[in-house]
Amino acid sequence: MKKFFKYTVISVFFLLIIAALIPFMFKGKILNMTKSEINKSINAKVDFKDVDISLFRHFPKLSVGLESLHVVGINEFAEDTLLSAKRLDVSLNLISAIKGSDIKIYGIRLDEPRIHAIVNKDGKPNWDIVKPDTAAKATAKNKPFKMELEKYSIANGYVSYMDKVGNMSSTITNLNHEGSGDFTADLFTLKTTTTADEVNFVYGGIPYLNKVKTSIDADIQVDAKSNKYSFTTEKIKLNEQQLSSQGFFQLINETTYNMDVQFKAPSTDFKNILSFVPTIYKNNFASIKTSGQAIFNGFVKGTYSPKQIPAYHIDLGVKNGFFQYPDLPKAVKNINFDLKVDNPDGVTDHTVVNIPQGHIELGSDPFDFKLLVKNPISDMFVDAAAKGRIDLSTITQFVKLEAGTKLTGVLDANATLTGKVNAIQKQQYDQFYAAGTVALSNFLYASKDYPTGVALSNLLMTFNPKNVTLNNVAGTFMKTNFTANGYVNNMLAYALQNKPLDGVLNAKADYINLNEWMGVSNDTASKTAASTPFAVPANLDITVNAAADKVHYDNLDIQNLTGSLLIADETVKLNNVKGNALDGTIGISGYYSTKLSKKKPDISLTYDVKNVDIEKTFVAFNTVQKLMPIGKFLAGKLNSQLTLTGKLGDNMMPDLNTLSGIGNALMIEGALSKFQPLDKLSQTLNVSALQNISAKDIKTYFEFANGKVLVKPFTLKVKDIDMEIGGLHGLNQSMDYTINMKLPRALMGTGGNALINNLTTQAAAKGIPIKVGDIIPIQIKMGGTMTNPTIKTDLKQSASSLVQDLKLQATTFAQAKVDSAKKMVKDTIASVKKQVLQSAKEEITKKLLGGKDSTGTATDPKKKLEETGKGLLEGLNPFKKKKE
Repeated sequence: MKKFFKYTVISVFFLLIIAALIPFMFKGKILNMTKSEINKSINAKVDFKDVDISLFRHFPKLSVGLESLHVVGINEFAEDTLLSAKRLDVSLNLISAIKGSDIKIYGIRLDEPRIHAIVNKDGKPNWDIVKPDTAAKATAKNKPFKMELEKYSIANGYVSYMDKVGNMSSTITNLNHEGSGDFTADLFTLKTTTTADEVNFVYGGIPYLNKVKTSIDADIQVDAKSNKYSFTTEKIKLNEQQLSSQGFFQLINETTYNMDVQFKAPSTDFKNILSFVPTIYKNNFASIKTSGQAIFNGFVKGTYSPKQIPAYHIDLGVKNGFFQYPDLPKAVKNINFDLKVDNPDGVTDHTVVNIPQGHIELGSDPFDFKLLVKNPISDMFVDAAAKGRIDLSTITQFVKLEAGTKLTGVLDANATLTGKVNAIQKQQYDQFYAAGTVALSNFLYASKDYPTGVALSNLLMTFNPKNVTLNNVAGTFMKTNFTANGYVNNMLAYALQNKPLDGVLNAKADYINLNEWMGVSNDTASKTAASTPFAVPANLDITVNAAADKVHYDNLDIQNLTGSLLIADETVKLNNVKGNALDGTIGISGYYSTKLSKKKPDISLTYDVKNVDIEKTFVAFNTVQKLMPIGKFLAGKLNSQLTLTGKLGDNMMPDLNTLSGIGNALMIEGALSKFQPLDKLSQTLNVSALQNISAKDIKTYFEFANGKVLVKPFTLKVKDIDMEIGGLHGLNQSMDYTINMKLPRALMGTGGNALINNLTTQAAAKGIPIKVGDIIPIQIKMGGTMTNPTIKTDLKQSASSLVQDLKLQATTFAQAKVDSAKKMVKDTIASVKKQVLQSAKEEITKKLLGGKDSTGTATDPKKKLEETGKGLLEGLNPFKKKKE
């Protein structure tokens, strides 16, 4: 027994050592094979931090874990991450892994994945990344992997789905899902369990599910040969609403599915339907007293593809609904409505949304409404009405709002809309009826996110067939008092069809602190933190004419600001913005666009400042600090014009390496002191007059590109010293300047005269006889950096100007600018080509279907192409001289 025990212990110990060593022995082989096979079979960029291999985690199976997995798309999805996960864990057959072929996979687990599924405007999904020949490879005899899956799971996942063709989107938060079954069989039962903290689903701009807590347990019958998945379950729970469902899904190809799914709520308790309201559900929902009946059922049946959706029907009705919190004084009662959403054949234009009559009473205040929408695509018909009065200050007597929330005001609505929306777009106002008003008075909303709140003393919206007019808007936001008026066209088409919304808004404010509005902090750490660029909406065409007594942003104060903003085509344009700032006047025009890139917006800026204080200007503008670093050492008054284009980078700040443009600066009067390159020059020449320079009416011209600033030669006279200065400096503070100087010898000290004598001796040694008079022509090469300059001197014998001396430097700069412009043209042409092809595709589709554009008139692709080409040509020369 002792020997048996001894050998048993030794054997177990030996096996443990082998189990610990095997992962290290075969880690390299498995790592190389994994990366190789992924690269062979996937059209995407796949990366992972490390491979973790263990025999103990799923003993006796070999566990292979990929740490920090990322899958990023290519081509049109190049900026989209399809999948990122903390870990992908796969359990394998150990012997097959050692052999290196027919590796048997038994289980897959995905930890904390973030999945972003996208169907673009062309109907192409970003998850279609498997190379076409992969299926053929899978039938080969020596296939590297063999699926004998027994179980899979997803832990703490986030899923985002965006279908631009189907006009639908969904998000799932904290998804936990697992399934098990015999995946090697042609027919088997897949047992699944799914939970999610939040599910959101929006279709056609209508939120069908909003922050719904979900759980589903279902046994799915899988027919692997026909890719058909059938199920029957009564274990679906949406918040408190229990559902039963049955039907099937069948995969036809990567993007096409057949389905026939029916669902029904077995309970008619109104409380279950009430749980769909997020604000109510998350605040002591279990304690709410309710009564009333409800129905909820429907079906989805047909084919889903990028070009087709299935038929569907939804019934949601409430009869005599009532609810009241036990610790609140008032109840919401007599809730009655019947919502039907019907699409009989999957053609979106055949969808009908109908609420024939709705009624709700908040205490003693009744509110009635109705809505009918038909033919939402081709010729939308709307019949809608709302009538009632709601005292918002009593809302907290019915519903528990989030802590810190304040709500007051009175809402009066009495509006009716009836007719075809296209009649408005065609300006056939006699075919559309719209009348009534929506008024809001003494409104205040405050929360923990907006502690100072939004206040409106009054707001009046007047409906007429042509538009919605905004009258007498007055209020306060973030300590800003404002008034506004204007009009909005096409509001119904915008709300129901996602068509462009156009209008004009006139706004006046007393004081705007943009630092508070935008969350800008004076703390350096906060400024350097990355912030996401604001994406300009694609379906707006709004002009805002604005005026403000004072605007504060970063370190800049502007008085008497006026100008206009045009928000259109995913771009915000600044037009003729003027104000008093920096002890002078400032004018700004330009644009900010997220049309080509949401992550790196394009910018263009033209400013004209007059009689501004140089020191204040340098402090106020980060870009000026890089383009004109000498400004830090200047004092005085300045006129300047600047035009630039480029992109924004991190923290919404300009990416300096993408900036290009031209400008000029006129120093009306000023002084330059404590400038290290100037101090170094003064020490080298032993001329004290160069340490502090006073200047007047000095004008310089400059241009910049690729991180370099070219300052064109200009003249300067300091006391009796004539200077001609020009050259380059980098945005990294590097310098390459040349100074031609006519220096009176009388101004030079002993050290300076010794330098001149030494230069004369060196020239004579080279066979160059030089006679030095009272005025010494000397050339200085200034290099190094602004903080650590280098000085090289030489006696200048030629009569050439500095323009001739710097010809090579200017040519090199110009060539670099041309090369950069060529790249911009290439990228722009590629973008234009894509847009033209898309426009042509849309135009052909419209012609085939007899459709028109959003204005009701046929578009001209040729004209659109000409406009695009014209814009490209103008883009190639954004700094052309303006006509007088």
